[in-house]
Amino acid sequence: MSTTENIVIIGGGLAGAKTAEALRDGGHAGRVTLIAAEDHLPYERPPMSKDYLAGKAAFDSAVVHPQSWYDGHDVTLRQGVRATAIDTAAHQVTLDDGTTLPYDKLVLATGSTVRKLPLDGADADNVHYLRTVEDADAIRAAFGPGRRLVIIGGGWIGLEVTAAARASDTTVTILEGAELPLLRVLGPTIAQVFADLHTAHGVEVRTGVQIAGIDTVDGHATGVRLQDGEVVPADAIVIGIGVRPVTDLAEAAGIAVDNGVLVDASLRTSDPDVYAVGDIANHDHPVLGHRVRVEHWATALNQPAAAVAALLGGSTPYTELPYFYTDQYDLGSEYIGHASSDDRVVVRGDLATREFVAFWLDEEDRILAAMNVNVWDVIDQIKPLIAEHRVVDPVLLADPAVPYDQL
Repeated sequence: MSTTENIVIIGGGLAGAKTAEALRDGGHAGRVTLIAAEDHLPYERPPMSKDYLAGKAAFDSAVVHPQSWYDGHDVTLRQGVRATAIDTAAHQVTLDDGTTLPYDKLVLATGSTVRKLPLDGADADNVHYLRTVEDADAIRAAFGPGRRLVIIGGGWIGLEVTAAARASDTTVTILEGAELPLLRVLGPTIAQVFADLHTAHGVEVRTGVQIAGIDTVDGHATGVRLQDGEVVPADAIVIGIGVRPVTDLAEAAGIAVDNGVLVDASLRTSDPDVYAVGDIANHDHPVLGHRVRVEHWATALNQPAAAVAALLGGSTPYTELPYFYTDQYDLGSEYIGHASSDDRVVVRGDLATREFVAFWLDEEDRILAAMNVNVWDVIDQIKPLIAEHRVVDPVLLADPAVPYDQL
Protein backbone atom coordinates (compact mmCIF):
# COMPACT_ATOMS: atom_id res chain seq x y z
CA MET A 1 0.00 0.00 0.00
CA SER A 2 0.97 3.62 -0.34
CA THR A 3 2.42 5.13 2.82
CA THR A 4 0.15 8.14 2.24
CA GLU A 5 -3.11 6.23 2.46
CA ASN A 6 -5.81 7.41 4.84
CA ILE A 7 -6.53 4.93 7.65
CA VAL A 8 -9.50 5.11 10.01
CA ILE A 9 -9.71 3.08 13.23
CA ILE A 10 -13.11 2.57 14.86
CA GLY A 11 -12.82 1.84 18.58
CA GLY A 12 -11.25 3.81 21.41
CA GLY A 13 -9.96 1.00 23.61
CA LEU A 14 -6.61 -0.72 23.90
CA ALA A 15 -6.88 -2.40 20.48
CA GLY A 16 -7.63 0.88 18.72
CA ALA A 17 -4.82 2.76 20.44
CA LYS A 18 -2.31 -0.01 19.76
CA THR A 19 -3.34 -0.04 16.10
CA ALA A 20 -2.54 3.66 15.82
CA GLU A 21 0.77 3.03 17.56
CA ALA A 22 1.65 0.13 15.25
CA LEU A 23 0.89 2.24 12.18
CA ARG A 24 3.31 4.96 13.17
CA ASP A 25 5.92 2.46 14.38
CA GLY A 26 5.56 0.66 11.05
CA GLY A 27 6.39 3.80 9.08
CA HIS A 28 2.94 4.75 7.87
CA ALA A 29 3.06 8.44 6.94
CA GLY A 30 -0.55 8.96 5.88
CA ARG A 31 -3.52 10.14 7.90
CA VAL A 32 -4.59 8.15 10.94
CA THR A 33 -7.92 8.87 12.61
CA LEU A 34 -9.11 7.08 15.75
CA ILE A 35 -12.83 7.15 16.60
CA ALA A 36 -13.53 6.79 20.33
CA ALA A 37 -17.10 6.65 21.63
CA GLU A 38 -16.07 7.55 25.19
CA ASP A 39 -14.92 11.02 26.19
CA HIS A 40 -11.80 9.56 27.82
CA LEU A 41 -8.45 8.87 26.25
CA PRO A 42 -8.31 5.21 25.17
CA TYR A 43 -7.70 3.02 28.21
CA GLU A 44 -7.27 -0.60 29.22
CA ARG A 45 -10.24 -2.53 30.64
CA PRO A 46 -8.59 -5.01 33.08
CA PRO A 47 -7.85 -2.40 35.79
CA MET A 48 -11.58 -1.61 35.89
CA SER A 49 -12.16 -4.96 37.62
CA LYS A 50 -8.76 -5.16 39.31
CA ASP A 51 -6.49 -2.42 40.73
CA TYR A 52 -8.59 0.60 39.75
CA LEU A 53 -11.77 -0.92 41.14
CA ALA A 54 -9.96 -1.84 44.35
CA GLY A 55 -8.65 1.72 44.73
CA LYS A 56 -5.04 0.63 44.30
CA ALA A 57 -4.33 2.55 41.08
CA ALA A 58 -5.35 5.84 39.50
CA PHE A 59 -7.24 5.97 36.22
CA ASP A 60 -4.24 7.54 34.49
CA SER A 61 -2.32 4.28 34.92
CA ALA A 62 -4.90 2.55 32.69
CA VAL A 63 -4.60 5.12 29.87
CA VAL A 64 -2.74 3.70 26.88
CA HIS A 65 -1.20 6.97 25.66
CA PRO A 66 -1.40 10.56 26.96
CA GLN A 67 -2.86 13.24 24.70
CA SER A 68 0.68 14.39 23.90
CA TRP A 69 1.37 11.05 22.20
CA TYR A 70 -1.53 11.51 19.75
CA ASP A 71 -0.44 15.09 19.08
CA GLY A 72 3.20 14.12 18.63
CA HIS A 73 2.42 11.23 16.30
CA ASP A 74 -0.11 13.16 14.20
CA VAL A 75 -3.00 10.86 15.13
CA THR A 76 -6.41 12.53 15.00
CA LEU A 77 -8.37 11.35 18.05
CA ARG A 78 -12.10 11.93 17.78
CA GLN A 79 -13.55 11.45 21.27
CA GLY A 80 -17.19 11.20 22.28
CA VAL A 81 -18.44 10.23 18.82
CA ARG A 82 -19.68 6.92 17.45
CA ALA A 83 -19.50 5.43 14.00
CA THR A 84 -23.01 4.68 12.79
CA ALA A 85 -22.40 3.23 9.32
CA ILE A 86 -19.69 1.96 7.00
CA ASP A 87 -20.02 2.28 3.24
CA THR A 88 -17.46 -0.16 1.87
CA ALA A 89 -18.20 0.78 -1.75
CA ALA A 90 -17.67 4.50 -1.15
CA HIS A 91 -14.92 3.83 1.43
CA GLN A 92 -16.38 6.11 4.06
CA VAL A 93 -17.57 6.02 7.67
CA THR A 94 -20.55 8.00 8.96
CA LEU A 95 -20.45 9.35 12.52
CA ASP A 96 -23.31 10.17 14.87
CA ASP A 97 -22.54 13.88 14.60
CA GLY A 98 -23.51 13.69 10.92
CA THR A 99 -20.01 13.91 9.48
CA THR A 100 -18.40 11.36 7.19
CA LEU A 101 -14.79 10.22 7.04
CA PRO A 102 -13.20 8.79 3.89
CA TYR A 103 -10.78 5.89 4.27
CA ASP A 104 -8.44 3.83 2.17
CA LYS A 105 -8.08 1.17 4.85
CA LEU A 106 -10.32 0.63 7.87
CA VAL A 107 -9.59 -1.15 11.16
CA LEU A 108 -12.47 -2.28 13.36
CA ALA A 109 -11.68 -2.39 17.07
CA THR A 110 -15.19 -1.99 18.44
CA GLY A 111 -14.75 -4.42 21.32
CA SER A 112 -17.57 -5.89 23.35
CA THR A 113 -20.63 -4.74 25.24
CA VAL A 114 -22.12 -6.30 28.36
CA ARG A 115 -24.95 -8.77 28.09
CA LYS A 116 -28.01 -7.35 29.80
CA LEU A 117 -30.22 -9.41 32.09
CA PRO A 118 -33.85 -9.15 30.92
CA LEU A 119 -35.43 -9.10 34.38
CA ASP A 120 -37.92 -6.90 36.14
CA GLY A 121 -35.99 -4.39 38.23
CA ALA A 122 -32.71 -4.73 36.36
CA ASP A 123 -32.87 -1.05 35.41
CA ALA A 124 -32.81 0.14 39.04
CA ASP A 125 -30.31 2.87 39.88
CA ASN A 126 -28.13 0.64 42.07
CA VAL A 127 -27.93 -2.27 39.61
CA HIS A 128 -24.59 -2.14 37.83
CA TYR A 129 -22.72 -3.68 34.93
CA LEU A 130 -18.95 -3.29 34.57
CA ARG A 131 -17.43 -2.08 31.32
CA THR A 132 -16.38 1.58 31.64
CA VAL A 133 -14.53 3.66 34.20
CA GLU A 134 -17.84 5.23 35.19
CA ASP A 135 -19.20 1.74 35.88
CA ALA A 136 -16.17 0.98 38.07
CA ASP A 137 -16.65 4.24 40.00
CA ALA A 138 -20.31 3.46 40.65
CA ILE A 139 -19.53 -0.08 41.83
CA ARG A 140 -16.68 1.02 44.08
CA ALA A 141 -19.00 3.57 45.70
CA ALA A 142 -21.14 0.63 46.83
CA PHE A 143 -18.27 -1.00 48.76
CA GLY A 144 -17.80 -0.72 52.49
CA PRO A 145 -18.41 -2.32 55.90
CA GLY A 146 -22.04 -3.12 56.56
CA ARG A 147 -22.99 -2.91 52.89
CA ARG A 148 -24.50 -5.91 51.11
CA LEU A 149 -23.46 -6.53 47.51
CA VAL A 150 -25.04 -9.26 45.40
CA ILE A 151 -23.16 -10.46 42.33
CA ILE A 152 -25.26 -12.13 39.63
CA GLY A 153 -22.91 -14.36 37.64
CA GLY A 154 -19.84 -16.24 38.77
CA GLY A 155 -17.58 -15.51 35.80
CA TRP A 156 -14.25 -13.69 35.80
CA ILE A 157 -15.78 -10.23 36.19
CA GLY A 158 -18.10 -11.35 38.99
CA LEU A 159 -15.27 -12.99 40.92
CA GLU A 160 -12.85 -10.09 40.49
CA VAL A 161 -15.48 -7.58 41.62
CA THR A 162 -16.16 -9.84 44.59
CA ALA A 163 -12.49 -9.89 45.59
CA ALA A 164 -12.27 -6.10 45.35
CA ALA A 165 -15.45 -5.70 47.39
CA ARG A 166 -14.27 -8.06 50.13
CA ALA A 167 -11.02 -6.06 50.39
CA SER A 168 -13.25 -3.19 51.51
CA ASP A 169 -15.07 -5.46 54.01
CA THR A 170 -18.24 -5.54 51.93
CA THR A 171 -20.67 -8.40 52.53
CA VAL A 172 -20.92 -10.30 49.23
CA THR A 173 -23.22 -13.01 47.91
CA ILE A 174 -22.55 -14.61 44.52
CA LEU A 175 -25.54 -16.05 42.66
CA GLU A 176 -24.54 -18.50 39.94
CA GLY A 177 -26.83 -20.68 37.85
CA ALA A 178 -24.27 -23.43 37.24
CA GLU A 179 -23.00 -25.89 39.85
CA LEU A 180 -19.79 -23.89 40.30
CA PRO A 181 -18.44 -20.46 39.32
CA LEU A 182 -16.34 -20.66 36.13
CA LEU A 183 -17.58 -24.20 35.50
CA ARG A 184 -18.17 -23.59 31.79
CA VAL A 185 -14.67 -22.17 31.42
CA LEU A 186 -12.49 -24.37 33.60
CA GLY A 187 -14.43 -27.55 34.32
CA PRO A 188 -15.26 -28.88 37.80
CA THR A 189 -11.76 -29.61 39.15
CA ILE A 190 -10.30 -26.12 38.75
CA ALA A 191 -13.63 -24.28 39.16
CA GLN A 192 -13.87 -25.77 42.65
CA VAL A 193 -10.58 -24.09 43.55
CA PHE A 194 -12.09 -20.67 42.84
CA ALA A 195 -15.31 -21.48 44.67
CA ASP A 196 -13.33 -22.56 47.74
CA LEU A 197 -11.14 -19.45 47.49
CA HIS A 198 -14.10 -17.10 47.76
CA THR A 199 -15.80 -19.12 50.47
CA ALA A 200 -12.55 -18.97 52.48
CA HIS A 201 -12.69 -15.18 52.21
CA GLY A 202 -16.16 -14.92 53.66
CA VAL A 203 -18.22 -14.87 50.48
CA GLU A 204 -21.55 -16.65 50.32
CA VAL A 205 -21.31 -18.59 47.06
CA ARG A 206 -24.74 -19.84 46.01
CA THR A 207 -24.83 -22.08 42.97
CA GLY A 208 -27.57 -23.76 40.97
CA VAL A 209 -29.90 -20.82 41.59
CA GLN A 210 -32.52 -19.43 39.26
CA ILE A 211 -33.34 -15.74 39.41
CA ALA A 212 -36.91 -14.50 38.98
CA GLY A 213 -36.38 -10.74 39.28
CA ILE A 214 -35.02 -7.82 41.24
CA ASP A 215 -37.17 -6.24 43.93
CA THR A 216 -37.22 -2.45 43.93
CA VAL A 217 -38.62 0.43 45.95
CA ASP A 218 -38.95 3.77 44.16
CA GLY A 219 -36.52 2.67 41.43
CA HIS A 220 -33.94 1.41 43.94
CA ALA A 221 -33.08 -2.31 44.13
CA THR A 222 -33.56 -3.92 47.53
CA GLY A 223 -32.85 -7.56 46.72
CA VAL A 224 -32.69 -10.36 44.20
CA ARG A 225 -35.78 -12.59 44.06
CA LEU A 226 -35.14 -16.27 43.34
CA GLN A 227 -37.50 -18.67 41.61
CA ASP A 228 -38.42 -20.32 44.93
CA GLY A 229 -39.59 -16.96 46.29
CA GLU A 230 -36.61 -16.23 48.51
CA VAL A 231 -35.25 -12.67 48.34
CA VAL A 232 -31.51 -12.14 48.79
CA PRO A 233 -31.22 -8.62 50.28
CA ALA A 234 -28.87 -6.16 48.60
CA ASP A 235 -27.74 -2.57 48.92
CA ALA A 236 -26.30 -2.85 45.41
CA ILE A 237 -26.21 -5.46 42.65
CA VAL A 238 -23.58 -6.18 40.00
CA ILE A 239 -24.59 -8.23 36.96
CA GLY A 240 -21.75 -10.03 35.23
CA ILE A 241 -23.16 -12.53 32.75
CA GLY A 242 -20.67 -12.04 29.94
CA VAL A 243 -20.28 -9.78 26.94
CA ARG A 244 -21.07 -9.90 23.25
CA PRO A 245 -18.92 -8.60 20.39
CA VAL A 246 -20.03 -5.31 18.86
CA THR A 247 -20.43 -6.39 15.25
CA ASP A 248 -23.45 -4.31 14.19
CA LEU A 249 -21.44 -1.96 11.98
CA ALA A 250 -19.64 -4.77 10.20
CA GLU A 251 -22.77 -6.81 9.67
CA ALA A 252 -24.72 -3.85 8.28
CA ALA A 253 -21.82 -3.14 5.91
CA GLY A 254 -21.97 -6.67 4.48
CA ILE A 255 -18.76 -7.85 6.13
CA ALA A 256 -18.84 -11.54 7.10
CA VAL A 257 -19.88 -12.03 10.73
CA ASP A 258 -20.27 -15.20 12.77
CA ASN A 259 -19.62 -14.99 16.52
CA GLY A 260 -17.57 -11.90 15.83
CA VAL A 261 -16.11 -10.53 12.62
CA LEU A 262 -14.55 -13.32 10.59
CA VAL A 263 -10.88 -12.61 9.89
CA ASP A 264 -8.07 -14.58 8.28
CA ALA A 265 -4.71 -15.40 9.88
CA SER A 266 -3.57 -11.78 9.33
CA LEU A 267 -6.78 -10.22 10.75
CA ARG A 268 -8.19 -9.27 7.33
CA THR A 269 -11.98 -9.41 7.00
CA SER A 270 -14.03 -10.53 4.00
CA ASP A 271 -13.47 -7.00 2.65
CA PRO A 272 -9.78 -6.69 1.68
CA ASP A 273 -9.65 -3.07 2.84
CA VAL A 274 -11.08 -3.76 6.30
CA TYR A 275 -9.32 -5.42 9.26
CA ALA A 276 -10.62 -6.35 12.71
CA VAL A 277 -8.73 -6.72 15.99
CA GLY A 278 -9.48 -7.43 19.64
CA ASP A 279 -12.68 -8.82 21.13
CA ILE A 280 -14.58 -8.80 17.84
CA ALA A 281 -12.04 -10.74 15.77
CA ASN A 282 -13.06 -14.36 15.11
CA HIS A 283 -9.58 -15.35 14.04
CA ASP A 284 -8.52 -18.23 11.80
CA HIS A 285 -5.64 -19.14 14.12
CA PRO A 286 -2.72 -20.71 12.22
CA VAL A 287 -1.25 -22.41 15.32
CA LEU A 288 -4.41 -23.71 16.96
CA GLY A 289 -5.75 -24.84 13.59
CA HIS A 290 -9.26 -23.52 14.14
CA ARG A 291 -11.12 -20.26 14.63
CA VAL A 292 -11.04 -18.60 18.02
CA ARG A 293 -12.40 -15.35 19.41
CA VAL A 294 -10.78 -14.23 22.66
CA GLU A 295 -12.22 -11.46 24.83
CA HIS A 296 -9.08 -10.67 26.78
CA TRP A 297 -6.47 -7.96 27.19
CA ALA A 298 -3.61 -9.78 25.46
CA THR A 299 -5.59 -10.07 22.22
CA ALA A 300 -6.25 -6.33 22.13
CA LEU A 301 -2.62 -5.66 23.01
CA ASN A 302 -0.97 -7.94 20.46
CA GLN A 303 -3.24 -8.38 17.44
CA PRO A 304 -2.87 -4.80 16.12
CA ALA A 305 0.81 -5.26 15.21
CA ALA A 306 0.01 -8.27 13.01
CA ALA A 307 -2.99 -6.56 11.41
CA VAL A 308 -0.96 -3.44 10.65
CA ALA A 309 1.89 -5.48 9.17
CA ALA A 310 -0.57 -7.01 6.71
CA LEU A 311 -2.32 -3.69 6.12
CA LEU A 312 1.03 -2.10 5.23
CA GLY A 313 1.68 -4.79 2.64
CA GLY A 314 3.52 -7.47 4.59
CA SER A 315 2.48 -10.95 5.57
CA THR A 316 2.61 -11.52 9.30
CA PRO A 317 -0.02 -13.98 10.54
CA TYR A 318 -1.05 -13.56 14.15
CA THR A 319 0.32 -16.61 15.98
CA GLU A 320 0.21 -15.62 19.67
CA LEU A 321 -1.67 -18.13 21.80
CA PRO A 322 -4.71 -16.88 23.71
CA TYR A 323 -3.68 -15.57 27.13
CA PHE A 324 -5.38 -14.03 30.14
CA TYR A 325 -4.69 -13.47 33.81
CA THR A 326 -6.59 -12.87 37.02
CA ASP A 327 -5.77 -11.68 40.53
CA GLN A 328 -8.16 -12.51 43.36
CA TYR A 329 -7.13 -12.09 47.03
CA ASP A 330 -3.83 -13.99 47.40
CA LEU A 331 -4.34 -15.94 44.18
CA GLY A 332 -2.57 -14.92 41.01
CA SER A 333 -3.09 -16.90 37.84
CA GLU A 334 -2.28 -16.99 34.12
CA TYR A 335 -3.97 -19.04 31.41
CA ILE A 336 -2.44 -19.87 28.04
CA GLY A 337 -3.95 -21.74 25.11
CA HIS A 338 -7.54 -22.70 24.32
CA ALA A 339 -9.45 -25.67 25.72
CA SER A 340 -12.95 -26.83 26.56
CA SER A 341 -14.19 -27.39 30.10
CA ASP A 342 -14.85 -30.98 29.01
CA ASP A 343 -11.20 -31.69 28.23
CA ARG A 344 -9.23 -33.86 30.64
CA VAL A 345 -7.32 -32.00 33.38
CA VAL A 346 -3.91 -33.00 34.73
CA VAL A 347 -2.63 -31.12 37.79
CA ARG A 348 1.02 -30.52 38.68
CA GLY A 349 1.20 -29.28 42.26
CA ASP A 350 -1.28 -28.91 45.12
CA LEU A 351 -4.88 -27.81 44.63
CA ALA A 352 -5.43 -27.47 48.39
CA THR A 353 -2.70 -24.87 48.86
CA ARG A 354 -3.59 -23.22 45.54
CA GLU A 355 -0.08 -23.64 44.16
CA PHE A 356 -0.24 -25.67 40.97
CA VAL A 357 -0.26 -25.76 37.18
CA ALA A 358 -3.31 -27.30 35.52
CA PHE A 359 -3.17 -28.70 32.00
CA TRP A 360 -6.06 -29.47 29.67
CA LEU A 361 -5.32 -32.42 27.34
CA ASP A 362 -7.06 -33.80 24.28
CA GLU A 363 -7.71 -37.50 23.69
CA GLU A 364 -4.22 -37.98 22.25
CA ASP A 365 -2.50 -36.38 25.26
CA ARG A 366 -1.64 -33.15 23.52
CA ILE A 367 -1.72 -30.06 25.74
CA LEU A 368 -4.44 -27.63 24.66
CA ALA A 369 -4.14 -25.10 27.48
CA ALA A 370 -2.52 -24.52 30.85
CA MET A 371 -3.22 -22.40 33.91
CA ASN A 372 -0.53 -21.60 36.47
CA VAL A 373 -1.86 -20.64 39.91
CA ASN A 374 0.61 -19.00 42.32
CA VAL A 375 3.41 -20.69 40.33
CA TRP A 376 5.42 -18.30 38.21
CA ASP A 377 7.88 -18.16 35.31
CA VAL A 378 6.49 -21.24 33.55
CA ILE A 379 4.45 -19.77 30.68
CA ASP A 380 7.42 -19.56 28.30
CA GLN A 381 8.25 -23.21 29.01
CA ILE A 382 4.68 -24.34 28.40
CA LYS A 383 4.02 -22.35 25.21
CA PRO A 384 6.06 -24.66 22.92
CA LEU A 385 4.23 -27.71 24.27
CA ILE A 386 0.93 -26.18 23.14
CA ALA A 387 2.09 -24.49 19.93
CA GLU A 388 3.89 -27.55 18.59
CA HIS A 389 1.02 -29.92 19.47
CA ARG A 390 3.39 -32.24 21.31
CA VAL A 391 2.10 -35.48 22.80
CA VAL A 392 3.13 -35.74 26.47
CA ASP A 393 3.13 -38.40 29.13
CA PRO A 394 0.40 -37.39 31.63
CA VAL A 395 2.22 -39.10 34.50
CA LEU A 396 5.39 -37.12 33.87
CA LEU A 397 3.31 -34.00 33.29
CA ALA A 398 1.86 -34.28 36.80
CA ASP A 399 5.30 -34.65 38.41
CA PRO A 400 6.82 -31.29 39.45
CA ALA A 401 10.27 -32.89 39.48
CA VAL A 402 10.21 -33.50 35.71
CA PRO A 403 11.40 -30.46 33.69
CA TYR A 404 9.02 -29.29 30.98
CA ASP A 405 11.56 -29.92 28.25
CA GLN A 406 11.69 -33.62 29.26
CA LEU A 407 7.99 -34.36 28.93
